[in-house]
Amino acid sequence: MARARLRELGIVIGDLPPGPNNAITDVADVWVGHTTVIQDEPRVARTGVTVVVPRAGEMFTDPCFAAYHSFNGNGEMTGIHWIAESGMLGTPIALTNTHQVGIVRDALVEYECRRHPAREWLLPVVAETYDGFLNDINAFHLTKEHVFAALAAAGPGPLSEGCVGGGTGMICHAFKGGIGTASRVAETKSGPYTVGVLVQANYGERRDLRVNGIPVGRALPHERVPVPWQQRPKDGSIIILLATDAPLLPVQCRRLAQRAAVGLGRVGGMGHNGSGDIFLAFATGNHLSGGDAPVPLRMLPNHTIDPLFRAAVEAVEEAILNAMIAAETMTGQQGRTAYALPLDQLQELMAT
Repeated sequence: MARARLRELGIVIGDLPPGPNNAITDVADVWVGHTTVIQDEPRVARTGVTVVVPRAGEMFTDPCFAAYHSFNGNGEMTGIHWIAESGMLGTPIALTNTHQVGIVRDALVEYECRRHPAREWLLPVVAETYDGFLNDINAFHLTKEHVFAALAAAGPGPLSEGCVGGGTGMICHAFKGGIGTASRVAETKSGPYTVGVLVQANYGERRDLRVNGIPVGRALPHERVPVPWQQRPKDGSIIILLATDAPLLPVQCRRLAQRAAVGLGRVGGMGHNGSGDIFLAFATGNHLSGGDAPVPLRMLPNHTIDPLFRAAVEAVEEAILNAMIAAETMTGQQGRTAYALPLDQLQELMAT
């Protein structure tokens, strides 16, 4: 059957309602863009780059409060030391493959310095997962122009998932993985706020996959759907980005980022030793422009923040599943194939 999203299959995760696009772009002025690189000659490419652009790109004078959490640190996310120090995110975020973090980072620096020549230094955020099973990763396919194209394509509204952008060559729970997104609207005592999530999912063993608590992975073993290797290592990675329009301070962003681990665990992620599971949360509910004058800030009282935690858990769980459900079977280098999660069999399992 045709690829879809989780809710189009009649499977609903959690209790909170999604935003209008059920995507990270439901947080106002958060944009997403992809560049996908697929070719067979001269060397096999199954890779790309995805960019997430807060504040519609206007972060030079108005950064966002942000924080990160490393659930397991066998991975890379640049720029996080300054985020930990300052509590602020001032650049777009990019996701790509493990061996091309450097050129993507350099492209973000060049892009921002062209737009804002007064910038004298920049520490952009670029994160990675490994696509070397399908992609000839040592061919270094990506160029700065690919990053510039993703930035030019970034915009609001619905976005592509699965085998696109940074998720092109990724594998999740021994099915084809990639980019996924979801959102939730959380009602707090201060009013409704949106939490949006975007993942680059490239982790996990088949036997651990659960969909809404059902052990789907154990019901779809190698005999029913081939795994793309003889012995699956326990390693793998996932990058999880969380955005909210709530007025959160950096320490609250860190608490929100930590809750991504719960959503990951519900699907079957365990943070294996070789896994790079790194999460970043940013909040647009405060505006930090104003030059040298003191900046007036707002924050949700900590005792009212639980609905945002629930929203984060539900949106992470659904975003990972959307990545797998949207992804199509892909054959890459050396004839290696990662098979898509069979949606008809998934629906049958969920109906029993």
